Amino acid sequence: MIRTGLGYDIHRLKKGRRFLLGGVEIPFSKGEDGHSDGDVLAHAVCDALLGASALGDIGELFPPSAPEWKDADSMKLLRDVSARVKKEGWKIVNLDCVIICEFPKILPFRDTIRNSLAATLEVSTECVFVKGKTAEKLGAVGKGRAVEVLAVCLLEK
Repeated sequence: MIRTGLGYDIHRLKKGRRFLLGGVEIPFSKGEDGHSDGDVLAHAVCDALLGASALGDIGELFPPSAPEWKDADSMKLLRDVSARVKKEGWKIVNLDCVIICEFPKILPFRDTIRNSLAATLEVSTECVFVKGKTAEKLGAVGKGRAVEVLAVCLLEK
């Protein structure tokens, strides 16, 4: 059996926060605003995996209203999600992610992000891809006020 999962997340950008993507801190004047550490890529990947395995969604498992998730390390949340997916007998075939932001540019950090995600998910880096796009200066993302991510995964059992 094979299944696909789609994950999406968006976070406002705010001064005084770290800009994290897949557990990698990227130098930038703003970072993601969120209840946890705000790692928008980790959140979208969690939802892709949870959707494909029909195990819920990130807000259900780690609700932003719960104080224990305040400033949580999103890569630990992703590790937990990955373990739940594997426990149900699913294997990650591949993961493809699109990070949409005007700045910072993603390409110089792409391989580091891929390696971080692959290590956390315990899969080969060849199974993970990440690409950066802009919003062509449209909307909140295009004006540099937000970052969004789409992630799709393929699981097999």
